[in-house]
Amino acid sequence: MQMQEVRWSLDNLAGDNQGLSEMTSNIRTFSYIYVFTIVSCMLALEFNGAEAIAGTATYYTESTPSACYGDDSSQFPSDGNFAAASSAIFNGGAACGQYYTIACTGNGCNGGGPISVEIVDLCPGCAANQFDLSETAFSKIADTAVGVIDIDYSQKINN
Repeated sequence: MQMQEVRWSLDNLAGDNQGLSEMTSNIRTFSYIYVFTIVSCMLALEFNGAEAIAGTATYYTESTPSACYGDDSSQFPSDGNFAAASSAIFNGGAACGQYYTIACTGNGCNGGGPISVEIVDLCPGCAANQFDLSETAFSKIADTAVGVIDIDYSQKINN
């Protein structure tokens, strides 16, 4: 009778090792999926999942009052990289404080950029995909003598 108990115990132990092996394999698979998911999310945040949109940009020198901050220019970014957005981009003020990446793509580009600008104002006379950049921001990517440039832009999720 003791021999049967020993054999039964060995069979259970062998079964437990097989179960342990399967569990280890499942944990390893889950770990790979978890790491892949985290890396994918990080890349999506880094690249914002947004493709660049073609548009145009001009520049302006008078920044206050603005549609977002009124006469309070202390709300503007200290580096001077801000912009007024077309009505379509401004979206009734929803774009206030949002950041966009802008790259010069056509005539007049000076090789600078891309730049990041904060939306601080509405440009009611701008076309749908147009920004009116601060002179400081415009001059970082193009020669101000050109006046109007072709751009690619995308909204930044993280500034």
